[in-house]
Amino acid sequence: MEEENEEHTVSMVDVLNEEDELEADANAVLGGSDDNDCTYPRGYVKRQALYSCSTCFDKSNIKSGVCLACSLACHEGHELFELYTKRHFRCDCGNSKFKDFKCQLYQQEKETNEKNKYNQNFDGLYCSCHRPYPDPEDQVSDEMIQCIVCEDWFHGRHLGIPVPSDFDEMICGECVNAHPFLWNYYDKKKFGEKVTSTPETETVQVDKEAEKDTNGSASSEPKPSECTLPTSASPYKGQHAAFWTKGWRKSLCSCADCMKLYKEEHMEYLVDENDTVSAYEAAGRAKVSNKPLFDDGMDRFMNQMNRTQQIELAHGYNDLKVALTDFLKGFAERKRVVRKEDIDEFFGAFQAKRRRESP
Repeated sequence: MEEENEEHTVSMVDVLNEEDELEADANAVLGGSDDNDCTYPRGYVKRQALYSCSTCFDKSNIKSGVCLACSLACHEGHELFELYTKRHFRCDCGNSKFKDFKCQLYQQEKETNEKNKYNQNFDGLYCSCHRPYPDPEDQVSDEMIQCIVCEDWFHGRHLGIPVPSDFDEMICGECVNAHPFLWNYYDKKKFGEKVTSTPETETVQVDKEAEKDTNGSASSEPKPSECTLPTSASPYKGQHAAFWTKGWRKSLCSCADCMKLYKEEHMEYLVDENDTVSAYEAAGRAKVSNKPLFDDGMDRFMNQMNRTQQIELAHGYNDLKVALTDFLKGFAERKRVVRKEDIDEFFGAFQAKRRRESP
């Protein structure tokens, strides 16, 4: 019997680890966003979690996005499309697109946000296959990867090239075609491209004497007047995606001509180190980083228990996990947002049930 209990206890470690990972993912995405106040007064936010309300715009061609706080306070019970994060976006909740629907968190009149960019994700569609996610008609398990330029999400199998295991960012084939200078920076050899030639770097010739520092030695740092944009020996071919390693943006040239190019193509964000999703997620984790305090307290609490008490706690946690999973599944099926009141009601009912079952 003790062996069986030990097996349950070990399995709970796996459950706890899985819960920790899910919590960490949620903290990464939502931790950097405000869940109490509408972000409209902040203007075009550099990056934030967004939602699109299908209930408010059912069977219409109008696209809009609402911030995390408005998804909870203004669109509770509505069918929402979770958009993960988008850059340079201002909350649309309650503006003229919504007609008589008003934002409950920001009472002043909202202007239409002309600089917001919308794609098919706001209609609940993704990838070049233009299908919903999750797709009830697609039984193939596949990773969804976001293009850092258009910010659409793609199935790994629809990117036209095998997905490598050690990439940090992806740019879809359509965006590489639209911004061909990106191909010059691509590490074709590393990612096994069909074109395996290595780009050669072409720089502007400058006075070598001017490159010497005060000690008379040549400086290894490129001067601001130099252009370090690589020239690719082979042009981009096809529609396949391009993958990039961590820190690749640091190699982007910052000369005056290239900075002008980024501005003309509306891609100044490429040279902003805080634009990356990884930077946003790191900030989100840091914002809600109170987990070590919980872990220390839990360790001290568990150490005061004997083996039987620890096993009983593990079983109690398993009962809670099963009940909470079933409870949340109902919200997912109805596509409702879970509010604090719902959680309070659940735990009240769960505690009452535990009291009735106690000897």
